[in-house]
Amino acid sequence: MKVGIVINETWAFFQEIFDLFLQNHQAELFKPSPVKAPILKQRFQRYQYQRDMDQFARSNQVLFFEWASESLAHFSFRPKQSGIVARLHRYELYQWADKINWQNIDQLIVVSQAKKNEIIQDFPQLKNKVSVITEAVNLEHFNFKPKPFSKQIGTLCHLSPRKRVYELILAFEESKLYQQGYTLHIGGGRHPKFGDYYKAIHQLVNRLGLGEAIQFYEHVENAKAWYEKIDIFISNSYSEGLQVSPMEAIASGCYCLSHYWDGADELLPLDNLFITGQEMNQKIKDYAALSPEQQLQKITDLKNRVSLQFDIKNISKEIVSLVENVGANYL
Repeated sequence: MKVGIVINETWAFFQEIFDLFLQNHQAELFKPSPVKAPILKQRFQRYQYQRDMDQFARSNQVLFFEWASESLAHFSFRPKQSGIVARLHRYELYQWADKINWQNIDQLIVVSQAKKNEIIQDFPQLKNKVSVITEAVNLEHFNFKPKPFSKQIGTLCHLSPRKRVYELILAFEESKLYQQGYTLHIGGGRHPKFGDYYKAIHQLVNRLGLGEAIQFYEHVENAKAWYEKIDIFISNSYSEGLQVSPMEAIASGCYCLSHYWDGADELLPLDNLFITGQEMNQKIKDYAALSPEQQLQKITDLKNRVSLQFDIKNISKEIVSLVENVGANYL
């Protein structure tokens, strides 16, 4: 089958899926022609881009869009010449969904039941076009090595307001856990859109006098090694699709707690979810009070959950199979 792949954003969640497309089908990436004409460049660029889109659609049975964002918005209003499948992670729902011609989309993949409920509420016409196929992690990239509890707490994310790292720092201070030898590790560099947030977080730590108890890391290249420092990974976001970093942390042998963002109960058991900082701190203390054997059992239960539900090998097959089913209608 000839499958056209359109991706103009991060490949962070897509490489293994793309590799499976390459193994099973004639897959090609959409690469618009470069524009060389300096005069009337904008008008010519728009014409050439539309021409490239139409040609790409004609030459493939089905198109797969890794992000339901700008490229899908453009393609969705061109004459329909092939099947179209898109995957929506999270942010596209708030920035692009109302700019897409959903009538021309055959199937939409979302990463959680919570996101399916939300998009159907906003776009009822998609009710029979939406499938839930979760985010996933490559378990082979991480070593499951639980270690003796050493009071190391961590979060790894882009430092943006949505991740609520500022509030995590406040909760850490209010708990006084640092007085008991706990360290909070914060991985993730400056987000290009939120430089003020990055500065505010560092200023907060300085004002609280927690420089020795909180360690910052810029962009973490070797996530595998970083997770091995951590005992308890914390997601404190207020909104996610289905967050991958907790899956990676669990696959590395970490215990995991999360703020109860919409859909977090699809990722973690209810016992691992909190709403307030006070609840989070109590759950940290409760876990620390367990015996090493009990801690290992909880970590192992989480690892089994990730292996069963979020293995990229299985998720890739589900996505490719859905695309094949749509493409079969455009032979």
